[in-house]
Amino acid sequence: MIEGLSTATSMSVATVMIDRGQSRNALTLELLDALADELERLDADAEARCIVISGTEEYFATGADIGALVTEANRADHDPGTSFWKRFAAIETPIVAAVSGWALGPGCELAFACDMVIASEKATFGQPEVTLGLIPGGGAAQHLTRVVGKHKAMELILTGRRFSTDQAYRWGLINARAKRQTWRQEAQDLAHQVATRAPLAVRYAKQAVLAAEREPLEQALETERRLFGQAMATEDRVEAADAIQEGREPRFEGR
Repeated sequence: MIEGLSTATSMSVATVMIDRGQSRNALTLELLDALADELERLDADAEARCIVISGTEEYFATGADIGALVTEANRADHDPGTSFWKRFAAIETPIVAAVSGWALGPGCELAFACDMVIASEKATFGQPEVTLGLIPGGGAAQHLTRVVGKHKAMELILTGRRFSTDQAYRWGLINARAKRQTWRQEAQDLAHQVATRAPLAVRYAKQAVLAAEREPLEQALETERRLFGQAMATEDRVEAADAIQEGREPRFEGR
């Protein structure tokens, strides 16, 4: 991994920390590649049952600096992180975003691309790309429209204005608002709760929910039925039934 990106694992939860304070946690192409590499490594690790992506108290993540934008815009093969977003979308392990401070541009898209979001009362979100002569490139136009509706998404993206944790919560963009002292711990607590569930069932359930966003209704229903059948065939499903009959907690092995 590159400098400013680190991973720690505790009780089946892997926390990937972005800490490049000197650059306001700017998501350069190099950092995005390293982040995708690390997420794919954790996705293949059976011990990592949930992932938390966290920034610092001041910055979750922001866009590239202006100099980098100018350099990249002049390349014929310019790829503003497209490969990263495709790789991110393929991660099957549930991901929780722990957000404090700025989450702007690609940083805002990264937060909302995660499966769940815990945000500090200090967090500030925004898609300011239009102020730089650009548009969002990581899915914000699609994700925001699906959650907050066309008119609110138009307002946020066409003005580039920032919005608060309270607003994000009211619009259904985040799961919970947290105090400045507890935002990271609350994200960890949520991730640990997910990590105690049957690992394969959790992955199948994530795919079923995402199908609602990515597929037409009939196709999504068929996807859900197929995933239900896969969950029924797991040893963990049998273990859960045995645990209920025996009055004990299940011991899930991810099989």
